[in-house]
Amino acid sequence: MRILLLSQFYPPVIGGEERHVRNLGAALAKRGHTVAVGTTRHPGSPEVEWDGSVRVHRLPGTLQRLAAIHADPERPHAPPFPDPELALALRRLVVQESPDVVHAHNWIYASFLPVNVINRIPLVVTLHDYGLVCAKKNLMHRGTQLCSGRALTKCIPCASRHYGAVKATAVTLGNWGTSFLARRGVDRFIPVSHAVARYTNLAGTGTPHEVIPNFVPDEIGVPGPEEPCLDKLPADGFILFVGDMMRLKGIEVLLEAYARLERAPPLVLIGRRTPDTPSRFPPNVHVLGTWPHAAIMHAWRRSLFGVLPSTGPEACATVVMEAMASGKPVVASDIGGMPDIVDPGETGLLVPPGDASALARAMQRLLDDPVLLARLAITSLARVQDLKSTAVVGRIEQVYRDVLREAAGVQPVVMRENLGEPSCF
Repeated sequence: MRILLLSQFYPPVIGGEERHVRNLGAALAKRGHTVAVGTTRHPGSPEVEWDGSVRVHRLPGTLQRLAAIHADPERPHAPPFPDPELALALRRLVVQESPDVVHAHNWIYASFLPVNVINRIPLVVTLHDYGLVCAKKNLMHRGTQLCSGRALTKCIPCASRHYGAVKATAVTLGNWGTSFLARRGVDRFIPVSHAVARYTNLAGTGTPHEVIPNFVPDEIGVPGPEEPCLDKLPADGFILFVGDMMRLKGIEVLLEAYARLERAPPLVLIGRRTPDTPSRFPPNVHVLGTWPHAAIMHAWRRSLFGVLPSTGPEACATVVMEAMASGKPVVASDIGGMPDIVDPGETGLLVPPGDASALARAMQRLLDDPVLLARLAITSLARVQDLKSTAVVGRIEQVYRDVLREAAGVQPVVMRENLGEPSCF
């Protein structure tokens, strides 16, 4: 099968979504498929290169060159509406690669939809967040509460706090129009959790979709080389947080909860600082910044357990899977995609989002009960097998086969939710 993956970013730009696309491409190529990636250009990276067995094409886009309009100039997101230059580049790429299936990840699909009106190549879109219905992608109204539903009079003012009024209007209206067309032009959506399927109105509407989680590579448990930054870690047996140190990730709730612990081991924070990162931290908190992925995996192995107290509905936190693959349970918020993979009392503990008291009690419980901690660790290692490449990529392959058969008129569209299978984070 010839497969074209589309992603707005690709390494050397690194994040959860980028790592997922790279791992997916490598896994598909290993299974004998011909895989190419189309992504936006990145300064200093070649326009075409081989990443192992995957050919990577970096494509021009008009809005990507306008760095000033992006909140983070290093991550100029693809717009939720067609970028004419990017659409033209995608058209040429389709002619060059002749894919059987196109698998897009998030908003870059908006520039592919008009191209596909003529070609009608089976199109699969993975939803890694809530961008199908939310201009900010995080489904948090004004950044403080879970959104109850879309309305222009609500969405534009909310997005304006994030983008500014002019950009917010363009992004919101563009996203509304594109999502309407996507529900008619996408052959199968893959939401990465049941929360994404529910909040993007895929579930219960007849829109063809299948819930399939992100995954971690089969070899995730094999330690990589030790990085010099590991010398900054405290002695083994610390609590570990990995992620952007921002309010939406629950960083303030975590610090408040940690300050309440008795006989607390060190708390290690690994991740990117953001404008709302706290400027002061309690004693014994180690703030280590952004680390290479291999070093993070070593940190997981040296930790007691992880904590991910997000206040927003994270779609599918790969960081939880990486903790499980290292034999570490996680205390996480009972929101978004967390309940899909954190089984309370089996692989970790869930607490109400934003509740520092409940978070402190859960962490203290693990600190005070080494037998429980050990049992959760053993179960985590067993359950993560269902979230590794071998288990998950085969399900994605089946989606490709389904849409190809449907395009050939062999069978009708089938909607599956796989309610009995783990589906994320």
